[in-house]
Amino acid sequence: MHCTYGYDIIASIGWQRQIGLKIFDDIHANLLSKVQISSSQVRHLYNERYLPLLACNERVLFDQLKHASEEFGLIYTLDGLAPEGGEAQLWVVRELHTNLTIRSGWLGGQDQETFEEFLKPIAELDLDVTSIMSDKQRGLVPAIKTVFPSVPHAYCQAHYLGNIAEPVASADESMKVSLRKNVRNEVGDLIRSEHQGETQGRVLTVTGILPSPIDDPEDDTPPIRNEQEDIVNALMRRARYLLTLKGRPPFRLAGIEMFERLTDLAWELDEFILHLPDSRLQELQQGICTALRSISSKYADIKYAAGWLQDICDLLEVDEKNPRTAEEVRTELFAYLALIKKQSVGNPVLIDFAKRICKTTDSYASGLFHSYDDPNIPRTNNERESEFRELKRRLLKTTGQKGATLRLIQRSGAWELIQTQGSISEITPAISRIDFDEFCKERQRVKNHRERFRLHTRSADQANKQIEKLRKRWLEIPVGELLE
Repeated sequence: MHCTYGYDIIASIGWQRQIGLKIFDDIHANLLSKVQISSSQVRHLYNERYLPLLACNERVLFDQLKHASEEFGLIYTLDGLAPEGGEAQLWVVRELHTNLTIRSGWLGGQDQETFEEFLKPIAELDLDVTSIMSDKQRGLVPAIKTVFPSVPHAYCQAHYLGNIAEPVASADESMKVSLRKNVRNEVGDLIRSEHQGETQGRVLTVTGILPSPIDDPEDDTPPIRNEQEDIVNALMRRARYLLTLKGRPPFRLAGIEMFERLTDLAWELDEFILHLPDSRLQELQQGICTALRSISSKYADIKYAAGWLQDICDLLEVDEKNPRTAEEVRTELFAYLALIKKQSVGNPVLIDFAKRICKTTDSYASGLFHSYDDPNIPRTNNERESEFRELKRRLLKTTGQKGATLRLIQRSGAWELIQTQGSISEITPAISRIDFDEFCKERQRVKNHRERFRLHTRSADQANKQIEKLRKRWLEIPVGELLE
């Protein structure tokens, strides 16, 4: 109703945008062969027709949610996308069995009161909820306890592992920086000499209209090469590369890896030097060994603590052949924590690591083990995080700009997170059955939310127009109604 275009056109635009990852100009070009439509109409139909219809269709599926409640009990997973520049934070609540979006929207704060207001409408559905999964955000924990007092609250084990690893990862990063600095102090000029020396020149591999010269493969004359020079340069490149390693905590720690790979290189240089002494290789080996000795004690402590992290991760893994109860896993974990306390005695660095691991575990303990008694409860909340990553990837693909992606998330992220149908042939009949009054309400929600961003523009002309509208509205307010 009140629209020039039918549900088939609206569905086509939504499908091409969300599944085909098309930019609006390409969607417009594809539609022009079938129907008269402007580029601005394509944007309008997507933002103000397709997305609201998609959200309305999710509500039509409430019976699925009710059926899952009666048959299995519901599992809610919650997560929020980190806000940008003080903006509101986008949150989504999904039900695990049905993958339906229960609530998706922006929160102006992350305190208990805000979360309670966000969650109360879910509790008022009066459905059977067996568990809730989250990343243990500070304000969320007491809010869930208040709104769902009898529902087990499971915490993401991936976030637990990341948090217990934080002090070790921080120390590892500091060690990596020190090691890199020490190696550069010892042999920095040497390992950079390949692309600074006169023999090689400063210009390396070049392409374009005037590319760098290359040996002719059809030339039968063997190239004149300095094998010793090539090999020395290759080993210098290896040393240079190892100084660029980056970590991925909690288990891929770049400082440990850099120390171990440089140690390997120093040992490997022995064979080269024994066969053919080269002053540069000798200097490289000596410099690396000097740098390694300067942080060897730090490495030993961090390596030891990293072993604790791996052991804890292995302990939490599910053994399908020999399943354990939640209480058994809990007992094993706290027994291991008692062990690392004993192992740390006499070493201030390890004592600090052990204390912080134990403290973090205590704070997570109430929600860390539910999945061992109920296999339907996930051990991590990574599915929600991957959903946010996929949303960012999709919007980046269709905008080509990271800044535009962030703006779109603030303007329409809650609707973009609604799951679309499996095929375009399913979308059209699904959205065509939406009650028109329900659609109008949803469309108004979209408009109300997007109104918040009228002044979010870098265009001075656009901003001036919006400010002028505000000025006119302001001047129309009777003086007696102005707030004191």
